[in-house]
Amino acid sequence: MPDPAREAERAGMGLLGELSAEPSLFEPFHRTPSLRHVRQCLRKQLTWHHELERRARAAAGSAAPDADADAPPQPAVHFPALVVISPGRPETVLDGYRCEPAQPGVYQAVPNLVMRVVVLAELPRTRATLLLRLLGSGRLLREALADLAALPDDAWEKSIARPLLVHFRLGTQEPTTEEDEVSAEIRAWVEEYEQKLRVEARAEEAARAVLIALRGRGIAVPDVARERILAEKDPETLERWLERAVVAASLAEVLDGLS
Repeated sequence: MPDPAREAERAGMGLLGELSAEPSLFEPFHRTPSLRHVRQCLRKQLTWHHELERRARAAAGSAAPDADADAPPQPAVHFPALVVISPGRPETVLDGYRCEPAQPGVYQAVPNLVMRVVVLAELPRTRATLLLRLLGSGRLLREALADLAALPDDAWEKSIARPLLVHFRLGTQEPTTEEDEVSAEIRAWVEEYEQKLRVEARAEEAARAVLIALRGRGIAVPDVARERILAEKDPETLERWLERAVVAASLAEVLDGLS
């Protein structure tokens, strides 16, 4: 359900932002889906729309549909779109629902069937499609990981995708086939990022130890000083502050340059 207050944020998310501009169900498949798989998705789409209507009626205090001819009109509910994400081209699905190309790699089903099919293998290799291409496997995933690694360190895609990649270990899984092998360069990047997370965790732990020591000494820590301590990442500086904090009589004796 798109948040109107975050429209500007979605506008910068490329193709994923376009697809999520309206209420939608995203159905990603690891393998190219068949007609049977997509019918199951359509059933979920109809079920979810029915549930949204039920919630809207309950919120408005309305009766069930057709329960009373004199009942007030039912609350309008936006019919959710279905976005099927397929690694390969699902020919039976595209033919069965007479899907037409909407843009490279994206197909629109027949009118009144609110469904789009995204074929990851056909998406252009651009930054606008990166987050969706990270859902692929084999060559698609290798290329997407390489594109992600090539972005600047402050790229918003990295802040979103890196923690997920590390959590699910997409870059460090033992390859099962040649197609699924992730390059050594990308595995090294993920390992480097894991090491960075460990260093940051140790720094946060040390910073909190400084605050605990100051509290134990009965020394008040203003918000500005607290933020400075928590933002410090240098282990030697934190160690020096901790040594001072356990014997200090004031905050000025702990933090360098504090007047």
